[in-house]
Amino acid sequence: MSRTSEIPVQSGTGAAASMELRYRRIVVKAGTSVLTAAPEHRGLNQDAMADLVRQICQLRLLSAEVLLVTSGAIAAGEEVLGPGKDELDRDIPSRQVLAAVGQSRLMHTYQELFSSHGYQVAQTLLTINDIADRQSYLNVRTTLLALIELGVVPILNENDVVAVDEIGEVFGDNDRLSALVANLIDADLLVILTDTEGLYTADPNVDSSARLISQVDQVDDAVEAMAGKDLNPWARGGMATKIEAARLVTTAGVTMVMCHGLSKDAVVRAARGEPIGTLFRPAGEKLEARKRWMLGSVSQRAGILVDQGAARALRENNRSLLPAGVSGVEGEFQRGDIIYILDSEGRRIACGITNYRSQDIGLIRGLRSDRIQGALGYHYGEEVVHRNNLLLL
Repeated sequence: MSRTSEIPVQSGTGAAASMELRYRRIVVKAGTSVLTAAPEHRGLNQDAMADLVRQICQLRLLSAEVLLVTSGAIAAGEEVLGPGKDELDRDIPSRQVLAAVGQSRLMHTYQELFSSHGYQVAQTLLTINDIADRQSYLNVRTTLLALIELGVVPILNENDVVAVDEIGEVFGDNDRLSALVANLIDADLLVILTDTEGLYTADPNVDSSARLISQVDQVDDAVEAMAGKDLNPWARGGMATKIEAARLVTTAGVTMVMCHGLSKDAVVRAARGEPIGTLFRPAGEKLEARKRWMLGSVSQRAGILVDQGAARALRENNRSLLPAGVSGVEGEFQRGDIIYILDSEGRRIACGITNYRSQDIGLIRGLRSDRIQGALGYHYGEEVVHRNNLLLL
């Protein structure tokens, strides 16, 4: 079976007569390019925000549970501080100032829009560490589910004022945050709203023959290769992070739709299961809660390289990772961290909780397990990663 299906690029939509929803617990991610005014994307697009809120409230009336992950704080801050601030684009502390000013404006706008429909909102600012730490992860989950139970619409954003390392970097993009939140609350659907119709066979900005992909059955290397370069400097992620978000949620058993945020009733149509944008099908049944946490907490800057034999044992036999199969280490990590396991070609084949820190693994790689004690002077078990703490990707 083909992993993707191509359809001709087309415009125009039509609302379906049926109001029945296919998905009930939905995370919506609205990108900067959707929420801000073109062409410079500096300042909020009030009409676009109002229409997005209308759709979310329509879904709430249909008994859907909806969380909104929103971008736009930095662009809103630039609008507040006025023109002539181009130098702020390149200065991270200054962009933190923009985020601090813009976040209140962004939330005030949402509060007024949702209030006009009779709904209350709750602001939640997160960093990656809030989700990586197990106890914080559970606290965030409890709070979000309690808000949903009360009928409040949670509005989430990355805490740009705190997340110094992430501003302007792929790792800290709201695409990834939305995927982590979708996994955290066990969502049925993640809708990523962007400024393109979906995933194309090539970058449509430079290739007129590019065709829209209607469905992706598996996020693999070929799909990742389709990600083009984002030309909007205010949008922090680009297509690459959207594909990474798709990999995260589909691995956990969550469906994802990526579509143009200004298409008519885009969110409602996605929730109904109508064809729109690109549909990323879940890889299988939903993961248990602990493994969803592992998937969302994996380090992006470190990993363990394994040889072909170890890769095959992990994939085909559900085996633990032993030091004999380790060929190398990337980056630094500590015992208990969640890291990627990569094959000899650098492909991510699994993630798991490591029993040894990176320096230790560098000393015991390639050794039999009974030689760990002699090499280190101590040991935390025969496995580098035990199969109970390992998740295949």
